[in-house]
Amino acid sequence: MRFLPHIARVLMGLIFFAAGLVGLIMHPQAKDMPEGAMALMGGFMKSGYMLPLISGTEALVGLLLLINCFVPLALALIAPVIVNIILFHLFLMPAPGAFAPGIIVTIMEIYLAWSYRRVYAPMLACKVKPGAGA
Repeated sequence: MRFLPHIARVLMGLIFFAAGLVGLIMHPQAKDMPEGAMALMGGFMKSGYMLPLISGTEALVGLLLLINCFVPLALALIAPVIVNIILFHLFLMPAPGAFAPGIIVTIMEIYLAWSYRRVYAPMLACKVKPGAGA
């Protein structure tokens, strides 16, 4: 059991590092996507910065998780990406089996956030004075 956070961190790091690199190198193909998903991806591509930002964030977070550096920050940075992965498949591309990767990374994210809960505790305090130490 004591190796489970390490295993989850490395697996999640591999997933996001690989996905981020692929996203930076290749552009998504919109051939088999529903109309709403194609419109969203088209908007991301036309913006000129959104897809590289998302892919770069994924690659950076994956690398941080793999090298075990700034893990709580990496988990906080990737949380909105994971939420959007789930929502994208829920609303725009609800294909059978498409939820599996999103569910897997969501479970790992929640587990790792729980594993690092002591680090997040000061951030979740209702009222804190500026400059107050943890």
